[in-house]
Amino acid sequence: MENLGAFKRSLLFSALPYLGFEAYQVFSQAAMVHATAKVFRVEEILEQADYLYESGETEKLYQLLTQYKESEDAELLWRLARASRDIAQLSGTSEEEKKLLIYEALEYAKRALEKNESSFAAHKWYAICISDVGDYEGIKAKIANAYIIKEHFEKAIELNPKDATSIHLMGIWCYTFAEMPWYQRRIAKVLFATPPSSTYEEALGYFHRAEQVDPNFYSKNLLLLGKTYLKLHNKKLAAFWLMKAKDYPAHTEEDKQGSDSPGLTLVLGISSLTVETYYFWEQILGPHYSPSCAVPT
Repeated sequence: MENLGAFKRSLLFSALPYLGFEAYQVFSQAAMVHATAKVFRVEEILEQADYLYESGETEKLYQLLTQYKESEDAELLWRLARASRDIAQLSGTSEEEKKLLIYEALEYAKRALEKNESSFAAHKWYAICISDVGDYEGIKAKIANAYIIKEHFEKAIELNPKDATSIHLMGIWCYTFAEMPWYQRRIAKVLFATPPSSTYEEALGYFHRAEQVDPNFYSKNLLLLGKTYLKLHNKKLAAFWLMKAKDYPAHTEEDKQGSDSPGLTLVLGISSLTVETYYFWEQILGPHYSPSCAVPT
């Protein structure tokens, strides 16, 4: 009997590692199933979010994504930053709410970047959101942030050279500092030893590059090509690009109204497509330019 008891104990102890291994496999498989389900769930949310974004359902998109604001998924977080910013831009949003949403968007973009520094979109939206916050923090912060904005747009382009929007926004950065009035330059030099600077030639290079990557992707890229050529005193090419902007089909409300896109007011604002086009055509064709030539509103 004693030998039998020893045998049973021996059998039990020898079975424990096997049972432990079996338990480990069960738990591992369960964890894998849970992780896979989580991935599928995130992909499903992103698919819904992209559909709502393309449909122009700004408020529904924000409501969807704010349910997952504690997420650690970079793809979800940068979309939430974009949605928060879009809500801030709505005409019905109060100034107080807008400020809160702008800072909220920056926080989401920052977290997206922390979760995945290889995400070009996280870099792009972080730069855009930093620019927005600058409107509330004064000229010194705005100029200081310009260096950070440039760095992240350049990184976004490096990570995804086929993203025309990032290239376009980098062009706006260059245009803004090329156009900076002398008194603002003087202030910048007082505040910083080497303030941000650029040229119209640099801006033109980015606008053309964006157009090469994705031809006719955006009405305001066409407009800014015309505007930049005008700054460079090339009225022939300015007229060519402004005509393309005028004839751009109005697919979206923005195309119809000429309202600002994400990042278009990157450092200094750019007014509506209709007003801009009229102004530059008037410079090319003279004061008798007919408003009937302007982009439909």
